[in-house]
Amino acid sequence: MPRFATIDVGTNSVLLLVAERTPEGRFEAVLERAEITRLGRGVDATRRLSPEGMEATLAVLESFAREARELGAEAIAVSATSAARDAQNGAEFLEAAKARAGVTVEIISGPLEAQLSFAAVHADFASEAAGPLLVLDIGGGSTEFIYGNPAGHVDFRHSFDVGAVRLTERFVRSDPMSAEDRARIEAHLRDTFRTLPSPPPGAVLVGVAGTVTTVYAVQHAIDPYVAEQVHGGTLSVAELTALAARLCQTPLEQRRALPGMQPKRADVISAGALILLESVKALGLESCRVSDRGLRWGLLAHRFGAGATST
Repeated sequence: MPRFATIDVGTNSVLLLVAERTPEGRFEAVLERAEITRLGRGVDATRRLSPEGMEATLAVLESFAREARELGAEAIAVSATSAARDAQNGAEFLEAAKARAGVTVEIISGPLEAQLSFAAVHADFASEAAGPLLVLDIGGGSTEFIYGNPAGHVDFRHSFDVGAVRLTERFVRSDPMSAEDRARIEAHLRDTFRTLPSPPPGAVLVGVAGTVTTVYAVQHAIDPYVAEQVHGGTLSVAELTALAARLCQTPLEQRRALPGMQPKRADVISAGALILLESVKALGLESCRVSDRGLRWGLLAHRFGAGATST
């Protein structure tokens, strides 16, 4: 069966997916990898990608592209999101990625990012959701909300410039997070999300990306991380409220040691948990489902699925 690969270069992490396309047109994962490289460190303040962030990301991108080719991937699609969109020197990163990894990185727009994330969620959750689907994609630099119907049509999508890395750099001044820092983050999120339209009746919310899966893994002490134990899970507002308070009150070194925590994500997970909690509350919902599959799966179908042209 033909194999293809996608690499999602985010503000905080880089994710690899190598998958086979079955004769029926479905994709089955051969390999999934994730590394936290913090490409977007400092971008909120400087509007530039740092040399350290670029080097760490390029090294992982080079390694992932090599792994994909060794596994027989016929083509590799690479997307970059919030940090690369915002940075004045984004073109420098694209040129270096081409030279070192032999890949063309596409900086995708916020609307396309939202569309791809929704497509991935719809493929997994539409059959069990009785009503409309809402997708929440929390990244390092931005957060996307996507409202769609059971047939897969997107009715509303918006990207907000709030992410786990961005809010940590902007607001967090102490370890553990002070009550004042938390109050500033919550006020900023509530003001940001006040423009969200009310979700349609019966809507099911599904959260994607590393913040959501990490929060679920910590809540249930899933260590080592097992995707099958995370994908399809549910987080209630009560659980999120208690866990967000716990994360905000726990010093960094202790957060790193929590079962289910990715140590490199520990410094930004408190802000990420607050984004998740305030998002669910802003939508007036009581819970959020969890997806381990996000943009990289949507990009796979977009570029290499039925009717797509492989380039």
